[in-house]
Formats: sequence, structure tokens, C-alpha cells
Amino acid sequence: MSTKRVGVGYVRLLHTSDWHLGRSFHRENLIAAQRAFLDHLVAVVREQGVEAVLVAGDVYDRALPGLDAVELFDDVLHRLAELGVPTVFISGNHDSARRLGVAAGLIGRSGIHLRTDPGAVAAPVLLADEHGPVAVYGLPYLEPALTRERFGLAKGGHEQVLGAAMDQVRADLTTRPAGTRAVVLAHAFVTGGEVSDSERDLTVGGVASVPSAVFDGVHYAALGHLHGSQTIAPHLRYSGSPIAYSFSEADHRKTMWLVDLAADGSVAAERIDCPVPRPLARLRGRLDELLTEERYARHEAAWVQATLTDPARPANPMEQLRKRFPHTLQLLFEPDLVPGDRQESYAARVSGRTDLEVAEGFVRHVRPGTEPDETERAWLRTAFETVREQGDRKAELPR
Repeated sequence: MSTKRVGVGYVRLLHTSDWHLGRSFHRENLIAAQRAFLDHLVAVVREQGVEAVLVAGDVYDRALPGLDAVELFDDVLHRLAELGVPTVFISGNHDSARRLGVAAGLIGRSGIHLRTDPGAVAAPVLLADEHGPVAVYGLPYLEPALTRERFGLAKGGHEQVLGAAMDQVRADLTTRPAGTRAVVLAHAFVTGGEVSDSERDLTVGGVASVPSAVFDGVHYAALGHLHGSQTIAPHLRYSGSPIAYSFSEADHRKTMWLVDLAADGSVAAERIDCPVPRPLARLRGRLDELLTEERYARHEAAWVQATLTDPARPANPMEQLRKRFPHTLQLLFEPDLVPGDRQESYAARVSGRTDLEVAEGFVRHVRPGTEPDETERAWLRTAFETVREQGDRKAELPR
């Protein structure tokens, strides 16, 4: 039973996102780790006197989640409902909004609010304390190509679509009692956020990032999409994913935000650590060094990404590495270069580039000395948008 804190002068919220239920890590099944996280979340809600849970998208890892992922989600819904703590979910870019939102009206009667419909962004979940109402608005992931018409836009990317949704939120707020505190859940890439390798690129469909000013007028924005916990501004925060889903997250501290929203709308927040199923290690060096040097001993129980720098590829490197590091999951080769060696690989040259940048680089390669002009860039953007839109629509078709 959660602890009800009377007269403390703030509403306590728990902000989490990017569960990616059903996702694996380099073929390692993470269902047990995800179950441990959800057990932890329920315990935090109970022990910390949480009064509302905010889940900012990417509940599932794919539009058609596996049965084990659906069972995990079903279980946590029942447990949160039994605690009597209102919970607000939005759909992310990995979720199927229609599938996640099935029976939302019925489920909402139990205090579990699934916000997946772009047409309902201005219909808040209403909370209250002794200081007045708190309006919680859920903005599901808004793919421009699929949602701009819903907001009366003939064109425009992420900034324009999300801006139009926020205009509706602000308009609704003007109809609420004076002093109403406003909280928004959104799944987006806000300018200034730090990315990792495990997030799906949002570039197709328009410029990926949106300025933080889009969220002006609200007291707290619970953001999802980026997998690292980070603070864009005191009232704009990413919780990050509760589990690492790529080796680029090896240095992340995986947490949730425990947010206290005061009567005047000011925010105080602290990070609540999540269980770590197994530490990550990114090791680099020659094979004999990795196998013998004492400084690597602390990583012997970790999930390991090993980058070998031997000038020539050693024999059976994975087999040898797993004798010392039994949980080695990824093996890369970047040989030390000597004069006359071939330069960096194609994979290294395109690492970190968006799909559009890779396509523009191809144009430069086949047409040396000539940059793609604006018309050609527009064609490329349109092509990526079309492919993305067709993929999203295909995912929504009944099977």
C-alpha cells in the first residue's frame, strides 16, 4: 500500500520511459531483466509514496510484440491498478499506437490511462491535491507523414506537428481553473539531447530534433525516446531506458526520475537507480593483451564488446576471448594501421551518419566534385519518408 503524504505541498510523480519490452541484447534474452525492472518500479511506487506514474513511450520494442512481452505488460498493468496509483502511458515510435491503445477507455476506469490517439492530445488525465488540479497531457509519438493532416498542416516536420499538438494543450489549459499545474508526456528528440546507438532514427519525416521552446507553458515535460537519463532544463527531462540496449550505453547510469511538483509548479527531482542485469564493458586492444593483462580482470563477468587491433586477424578470436570473458557478445576488428595500409572501413566512414547523409555521400561518390542540390535532397527526403510511412502502415495492417 502506497504511503499517502498529507500536507507536504507537492505531488510526487515517477517518470520512466523506453522499456522496449521484448527486446534482446545481441541475442541475449532480456525478459528476466525487464521483469526485474518492473518489480523494482512497483516497489518504488509503493515505498516512495508515488501518486502518479508517467511512462513516456516505447513500451514495446516493436509494433507486433511477442507473447512474453505482452504478458509482462499485462502483469504490470494489473499490479499498478491494484496499488490505486494513476498511470499514464503514451505510445512511442517503436509501438503500434492502435494495438497499445486497444480497450483504452475500459482500462482507463482502473486508473491506467493509455494515450495513443493524436486526436486526444488536449484531453488530460486530471489529478488533484490540496493545492488544486494537475492536468497530465499525453502526446503519443507523432510521425509527421501520418499525423500532420490531423493538426491541419499541409506540410511540416516534427517541430511543426509537435508544436501544433502543444498549441492544443495550451488552449485547453486556458479553460482550466487558475493555478492548474500542467504536465506533458512526449516522445521526441529535443535539441540538446545526447543520443546513443540503440534509438531508432527519427530523421525521416523531417528534421529530427525539436526545440525545447515547444514545451513552453507547462510545468514538467516527461520525455521519452533518448536512452540516456538527462536534464534539458529543470522542467524538461529524459528518464532514459531502464536497461542498456547497446554498448554505447556502457557508461550510462540507468534510472527513473522521482519528481516532486510543488504547489507553485516548481520541480524537484532525484534519480532512482534501476537494477543492472549485468555490467557492460567495451574493451580494445590486441588479443594477447585482452587475454592476459590484469587490468581487464574486473570485466570478466560483464557483457563484453571487444575491438581487436591486431594487424592480422587472430585465429578463433571469439573462442579465445570467451575463455576469459564468457559473456563476450560482440567482436570488432580495427587493425592498427601502418604506412601503406588501407584506410578505415566503409562501416567506420558511415558510423554516426543519418540515412539521408549516407545517401548524399553516395551521390558525391558516383558524381565526384558535385554536391546534391536542394531538389535532389528533397527527392531523397521524400523517398525515405515514403518508405517509413509504408512500413508504419504495413505494421498497422491486421494479420
